[in-house]
Amino acid sequence: MKNILIAFILLASSQAFAQSKYSIRGTVEDKKNGETVIGATVYLEGTNIGAMTNEYGFFSLTAPEGTYQLVISYLGYAETRTEVILNSNQTLNFEISESRTALEEVVITAEESERINIREPQMGVTKLKAETIKQMPAVLGEVDLIKSIQMLPGVTQNGEGSAGFNVRGGAADQNLVLLDEAIIYNTSHFFGFFSVFNPDAIKDIKLYKGDMPSKFGGRVSSVLDVRQKDGNSKNFGMTGGIGVISSRLTAEGPLFSKKGSFLVAGRSSYAHLFTPAIEEVKDDKISFYDLNLKANYEINDNNRVYLSGYFGRDIFNISNFIENNYGNFSGNLRWNHVFNDKLFSNLSLIYSKYDYQVVLDFVKLDWIADIQNQHLKYDFGYYASDKLKLDFGVSGIYYRLNPGEVRPTSDDSPINYLKLDQKRALETGAYISAEHKLTDKLTARYGLRYSAFSRMGGQNIANYVDGRPVVYNENLGIYEEGEIVDETFYEKSESIKNFGNLEPRLGLAYQLNNNASVKASYTRSAQYLHLLSNTSSVTPLDVWTPSGPYADPQLSNQYSVGYYRKFNDNTFSLEVEAYYKNVENRIDYVDGSDLIGTNTIETEILSGEARAYGLEVLLRKNKGKFTGWLAYTLSKSEQRTPGGDAGGPGINDGKWYNTPFDRTHDFSLTGSYKLSDKWTFSTNLVFQTGRPVTYPNGQYEYEDLSIASYSLRNEDRLPAYHRLDLSAIYRPNSKKDRRWQGEWVFGIYNVYNRRNAATISFNQNTETGQNESTRLSIFGIIPSITYNFKF
Repeated sequence: MKNILIAFILLASSQAFAQSKYSIRGTVEDKKNGETVIGATVYLEGTNIGAMTNEYGFFSLTAPEGTYQLVISYLGYAETRTEVILNSNQTLNFEISESRTALEEVVITAEESERINIREPQMGVTKLKAETIKQMPAVLGEVDLIKSIQMLPGVTQNGEGSAGFNVRGGAADQNLVLLDEAIIYNTSHFFGFFSVFNPDAIKDIKLYKGDMPSKFGGRVSSVLDVRQKDGNSKNFGMTGGIGVISSRLTAEGPLFSKKGSFLVAGRSSYAHLFTPAIEEVKDDKISFYDLNLKANYEINDNNRVYLSGYFGRDIFNISNFIENNYGNFSGNLRWNHVFNDKLFSNLSLIYSKYDYQVVLDFVKLDWIADIQNQHLKYDFGYYASDKLKLDFGVSGIYYRLNPGEVRPTSDDSPINYLKLDQKRALETGAYISAEHKLTDKLTARYGLRYSAFSRMGGQNIANYVDGRPVVYNENLGIYEEGEIVDETFYEKSESIKNFGNLEPRLGLAYQLNNNASVKASYTRSAQYLHLLSNTSSVTPLDVWTPSGPYADPQLSNQYSVGYYRKFNDNTFSLEVEAYYKNVENRIDYVDGSDLIGTNTIETEILSGEARAYGLEVLLRKNKGKFTGWLAYTLSKSEQRTPGGDAGGPGINDGKWYNTPFDRTHDFSLTGSYKLSDKWTFSTNLVFQTGRPVTYPNGQYEYEDLSIASYSLRNEDRLPAYHRLDLSAIYRPNSKKDRRWQGEWVFGIYNVYNRRNAATISFNQNTETGQNESTRLSIFGIIPSITYNFKF
């Protein structure tokens, strides 16, 4: 790794000092509120020298000595120009303003950061702004980031009322979800009906679908990178909304004589306030709330510190019968430092925790569990020249996983106290990557990440006969727990097992002309945490476990190729990508597995491999009264799980079978039409192939009971999923200079009342004794109304 770093630095030095050049560095901010602008273009007119602002609004570019017109461009904002005499290194900070140009007709354009960049070698990345998401129809009027990205190609859901999302045939646990760099382990409120992301507190969203930059690690399918607003450093203001089941309020303003700012955003549901009036459910309670916090302070031109946090909780209580509460907590203390005109750094100290509790009053049981981590990372950006930019850094994450503690809630409880072994692990990583303009037409992004993982001690590890925690019983035709010989105790300071992996990343972009390019990429990534769940979607009760002596890390290779084109002065854009991905060491569960309340989870799982491949098409309309996109994905996601050391046929006789998140066809249409300054109409249309399930294929009689026998795993499918949503936004007074701005949002979710099947279960009718199927649907048609305001 050291030799590779030296080679990169030597290459950068040769590029930077081949001729006498000077640098311009600085930041770009919104003049109205002081928010840093992500993705603004800064270039020297008449040259091909330019840069884009990074996640912190910082840019740096280098050019030969001379006099230039420097231009800052960001769609929806007035172009900013200034003359620079480049005879020394300079620091220039800019504030840009929204465009006020009067037009004869209303012309709407997509956000600059959402439009395709045909030159950049990054593939499989989708960018959305909070403003775009707010225009999309939403269930119960609650704008939702997770539901919005599911309208993009390659991203699917597991059905209504399910948490998480799936990317390119991957499982929900294979997605790294970050909120201001902090890991979010469960993204759902209301058991998946809504997400934990408050749109009023969000500034920028990027989804990397497999082609992940080298700075990201720990997951094999995708990275969802969500950034919170910094807060208005110019003026105090408030934003909020009042909806059918929840409301939200955000306050932001300047601090420290406008050298800093703060943001506080709260959101809460209140449906539970009305349940006491309903006799049947007066003791029930279903609610959620969350809080986003952020503050920053500019020490000087070269140093700025940030403090951000998130806290959210869900409470589910049914008639004092069962209570479940769960939530996320995260915090990030961050320091941005500019060393010089070429070197930028970000140091972050991060804490994340996800915990849940289940209380079963009918058996007098209380169960709590959690996962938490402390994360230290140091990232650098080195702007070597106008043709070469380097990113490099190091990180370390310490995990503590508590899979469960079961306590009796009274003296007469039949439950015995049980505390499962806590698991500890340390994940470290170092990376270096370069974005290199090789020629006027060819640009490359190449890099290498090295990750290491140590499963730490502090617990007993079972040793099995022949080293097999799972064995196949040929007489019964089932998998059983292996026989434990003895146990080995490891101290907390000891390492139980170590892993290390090299993760190369490569992306190429070749510009065919000013409007078209082709790209290709290869990404290898490693994932050391596994989510133990034998349900099709994430639930609050799922258990995370680290790799160790009986579970190897997941290793993925993804290959992508794509074609990108802009039409009619970027009125339309087309993105076509094909991909192939394979994953080693993907676990699955033996029939009848019990994942709850066991210290020997290795006796319930088998290791196999997975693969996914597909074609994605995204057609956007970026300008005009009507904007939006059409997305289509044709894909396949399969898994193969042989018996391996356990013997036997494995799952489905060791053959390839559909994963629970395989969707052959996925079509979505998202559109927004601005009729006038007062009225905007939006629509979503969705069609997806039904997800794989396992149905009975026969039945037999045993002691007067009718017992179903089942087909091979995931051999059948639910009916196709489809729906149409509509919404209308009415702004009574659309003048931008008014202090108070309000709008009404009217929505209809599932316009034609499609009863999509969330599950189809098979049970025996107690009266007739016959097996019968039951179809569960979550949502029919749902109207909603929300009032949003800002002042």
